[in-house]
Amino acid sequence: MSDVVNPKAAELPRLSNAYQNWYRFSRNPTAVIGAVIVVLAILAAIFAPYITPYPQHAGAVVNFRFRHLPPSGTFWFGTDDVGRDIFTRVIFGLRVSLTLALVVLGTAVPFGTIMGLIAGYFDGWTETIIMRLTDVALAIPPLVMALAVAAVLSPDLTHSMLAIAALWWTWHTRLVYSMTRQIRSQEFIEAAETLGASKFHILFREILPNCISAIAVKTSLDCGFVILVGASLSFLGLGIQPPTPDLGTMVAAGSAFLPEHWWESMMPGFAILVLALGFNLLGDGLRDLYDVQEVK
Repeated sequence: MSDVVNPKAAELPRLSNAYQNWYRFSRNPTAVIGAVIVVLAILAAIFAPYITPYPQHAGAVVNFRFRHLPPSGTFWFGTDDVGRDIFTRVIFGLRVSLTLALVVLGTAVPFGTIMGLIAGYFDGWTETIIMRLTDVALAIPPLVMALAVAAVLSPDLTHSMLAIAALWWTWHTRLVYSMTRQIRSQEFIEAAETLGASKFHILFREILPNCISAIAVKTSLDCGFVILVGASLSFLGLGIQPPTPDLGTMVAAGSAFLPEHWWESMMPGFAILVLALGFNLLGDGLRDLYDVQEVK
């Protein structure tokens, strides 16, 4: 009699593991709070034109009759110096911050991961060149490099993303390099090499899956830092330019009217705080879930 494998039965262990992971994650209150903040921010950014009361205020709109109005039922976060609704501009500003984090990490993480895999698996000059280049890049503060690049190029979203991504890959290279050095001496790697598996197979089918959890945790934590660096560039006038709503630019513009009109600077600043906090809490929850140890 032939053995017949029930597909549904084969999926039970996988579903069980997924359920266990979700149960463990849901038992962490701070992780759940972080996940809720991140999800709400993403949904708000996607549906900004439909959930904001004055979507036209995301552009070059001037209404001096309503300038410097404090928070109220009509304008939840108050209005700025030209009468635009700050709540609307904060929601649209989330789009810029999340796009910045997505593009920067979407570029830096894959590149840094590949460099770390290559440097960790291969010895000799390949490892030396990659890791010495990484060490040099790590010695440069990311914000200083971003300021230099953004100052040379014209300030806009594209150049801000380029400036931040220029050095961000190094952290992931260092992380994946350390993990690859530990994993490559394991028995299953030696078995794959004995069976004649290609280098590509070993790197991306054997080693990389064992690094995914640490990469996910690092990426989640990095989202908050990228948003803060992007807001810092905008605050200094080297990021997104008006009238495009950007949280850092709004904080800088509102600081000229402190303390009388505190809401113009505090509300977008509070949005930056909550968004960065959400990603940090989510990253801490993922680290506890996967029991990831910090690798230096």
